[in-house]
Amino acid sequence: MPKTRRTPAATTLAGSASVFAALGDETRLRLVGRLSDRGPLSIAQLTAGFPITRQAITKHLRVMEDAGLVESSRDGRESVWRLEQRRLADAQRQLQTISKGWDDTLGRLKRLVED
Repeated sequence: MPKTRRTPAATTLAGSASVFAALGDETRLRLVGRLSDRGPLSIAQLTAGFPITRQAITKHLRVMEDAGLVESSRDGRESVWRLEQRRLADAQRQLQTISKGWDDTLGRLKRLVED
């Protein structure tokens, strides 16, 4: 069976799949929002106001870390989590590319229907 070749855009999109999967969860999306608004935060600061345990938040952070969305560092005894802005920017570019593709396709369809 012949190998299918991936375009650079398809390869980049496939590389972003873990980011989109991680962002597909409401809790993780809220964590991204907090980190985006407030900058690096400790686990205690991140869990404040969430109706789930610190352990559950840590599991969400690990999923996000695996996707390259966050990084942690130690500050004394605490883990401090920060958002990986570059990864979010990559995902945003992918969404813009997809959106442009849809706009182009819909424009062609409109011209076809109108002609």
